[in-house]
Amino acid sequence: MWDYSEKVLELFYHPKNQGAMDPSSEPGVRVVVGEVGSITCGDALRLYLKVDEASERILAASFQTFGCTSAIASSSALTELITGLTLDEALRIDNRQIADYLGGLPPAKMHCSVMGQEALEAAIYSYRGLPLPDHTDDDSALVCSCFGVSEQKIRRLIRENHLTSAEEVTAYSKAGGGCGSCLAQIEDLIAAVLAETDATPSEDSRNSKGNSQNQTEPSPAAPSPLTTLQKIARIQAVLDEEVRPLLLADGGDVELYDLEGDQVWVRLKGSCTTCPSQQNTLRLLIETRLQEQVWPTLTVHAL
Repeated sequence: MWDYSEKVLELFYHPKNQGAMDPSSEPGVRVVVGEVGSITCGDALRLYLKVDEASERILAASFQTFGCTSAIASSSALTELITGLTLDEALRIDNRQIADYLGGLPPAKMHCSVMGQEALEAAIYSYRGLPLPDHTDDDSALVCSCFGVSEQKIRRLIRENHLTSAEEVTAYSKAGGGCGSCLAQIEDLIAAVLAETDATPSEDSRNSKGNSQNQTEPSPAAPSPLTTLQKIARIQAVLDEEVRPLLLADGGDVELYDLEGDQVWVRLKGSCTTCPSQQNTLRLLIETRLQEQVWPTLTVHAL
């Protein structure tokens, strides 16, 4: 028997905002849907957002969930957390905030809060006309074929939630919870991500180093963990492997033009040059991925 908090049980027995949402006929209001998961894998969530188009504020949210106690409670909690927020504010909600709102989740059920975060991102990207990357049909990108979990998703969960064991990865993503043949690869990914993290000096370690030196002398600037050439190589790889395929599918394209420090300059092509969502493409699609996978302070500009 799982040790559920009172809040989890309350929202399981009496979920709030449950049910489908009809398309809006109100002027200036739009209803969008974000879907994640699969019934064949055990959990699925459909999240509905009613958005005021002028302010991009979420007027209401509802859900339909196929899943366990934690999945239903997490979905209900998410709708309460995001109602009244702007889309940009809602994008900052992560799975840990959902779990905290519930008073915690059993470790093996953290994937339910992750599912809520992903459904929210899917709905907002849909509203803004931006495609989410989908690796579920790309066998080369899959780590766990039982639950369709990609390497990119596992890496992201390890970084964002500071995971250090295959058991924790399984709890957050279900990867490794089927046949178990991918557990060794998951362990390798954990080691790789932790090595990348250790190579990046934290703010605390930099402050500690500075405090231990003579206070009358200025502390030397922390060296960049990546050279300019390394940054360029990684930026180009992310653009080629993750961004360009999505843009090409809609008649657009992008190329790396220049890099100055943490300022990245790109040239948008094709349909991207006249698209009204150009800034969303730059910020939500290109800049977000470069910050996650290359360096967190990168800023993207278009020529």
